[in-house]
Amino acid sequence: MKTENYDVIVIGGGAIGLATAYHLGKRKAKTLVLEQFTFVNQLGSSAGVSRQFRIPYPDEYMVQMALDAEPYWAELQKQTDVQLLDKVGTLWFGDPNVHSTEGNIAEAEEALKALKVPYTTLTAKEIEEKYHFKDLPETYTGLFQPDGASINFKATIETLLDLCKKEETVTLEENSPVLKINQIGDLFEIETPNGIYISKKLAIIPGPYINSVINLLNFKIQATYWNMSSAYFKKTDPTIQYPTWFVFQNAVGKNGNQFYGFPSVDWDHPEYIRVAPDFVITPLDDPSERTLIPNELELSYTSQWVEEHMTGLALEPEYTSTCLIALSTIANKELLIDFAPSYVPNHKNIVVYATGWAAKFTPFLGKIMSDLALDGHTDFDISPFQLGQNYFRKLI
Repeated sequence: MKTENYDVIVIGGGAIGLATAYHLGKRKAKTLVLEQFTFVNQLGSSAGVSRQFRIPYPDEYMVQMALDAEPYWAELQKQTDVQLLDKVGTLWFGDPNVHSTEGNIAEAEEALKALKVPYTTLTAKEIEEKYHFKDLPETYTGLFQPDGASINFKATIETLLDLCKKEETVTLEENSPVLKINQIGDLFEIETPNGIYISKKLAIIPGPYINSVINLLNFKIQATYWNMSSAYFKKTDPTIQYPTWFVFQNAVGKNGNQFYGFPSVDWDHPEYIRVAPDFVITPLDDPSERTLIPNELELSYTSQWVEEHMTGLALEPEYTSTCLIALSTIANKELLIDFAPSYVPNHKNIVVYATGWAAKFTPFLGKIMSDLALDGHTDFDISPFQLGQNYFRKLI
């Protein structure tokens, strides 16, 4: 068994783990990334190849987070010839009274206004005329924000992986689940099947597998797990294009009735439009219950939405996918960025990212996590996300 010493060990080699290692490497910190599967795998919250970048949120601090992320995306784009963001705009529409996990249209307008972010308001008729939807209730309203984009998420992860490989101080280990974390004074000793590694600091970023790591430190996180479905509908009108979009509607029985979608993109079934439910019928208690087969009822409700309200598409999906994500049990599904709780020895040298939808912040979160790991603080205001006291529970 080999034993090596590092300044920081990053546990989790998904998008945000790699972004963290990239920023640590830029600061020449001796860094190890431990990934339990292979890099660019389809088993965690990095699964699938597209994500939405958007600025509308009902909270000003989330709008600010998106604005702060933009220059980090621009900086990452300079490192690759592959286009990472396809800027097609963000369309939010639906029942103006609905409050969902994504927020509320009217509250998002107020937050955008407060931060002077440009957007336009739309009536149901205008949404139909401009964006190819049909038969919307007259009471529906919408907003369009032009800076929204489709993220080529697979290319983003591959770019970060390549950049980490080029950093002299970054070491990447895949197929390396963490089996044990021992504390030796102010150092951490990490045991994996491939070796024992010693570090002064830990950045724990294993996506939905968070509890399998932090349980080794005698605490857990209060979370639920969504095995989210996606469906790809073939274009019957090859000229049609959609922005990224989200529709706000009240649930009807088991049908959560909230959906989101993407334009067709070169990197992901180019002649197809991806539409997905933003709900799950049966949340999981544990990530080991995940499946790569989408829930049939969720797909059925999605097809029904496409048939009733979208144009230029086939009525049944030809391709499907799933993505596993850990979400907080707090109603608005906040991100969590915090240090380990105080009852964990050396807790100020353990920074944790967990829960929430965060692909749109990937390069920016890497900067934040690297700052917290190396310096114990960051210049960005992360107080809305320092929610450990709400999530963390000590193991008995």
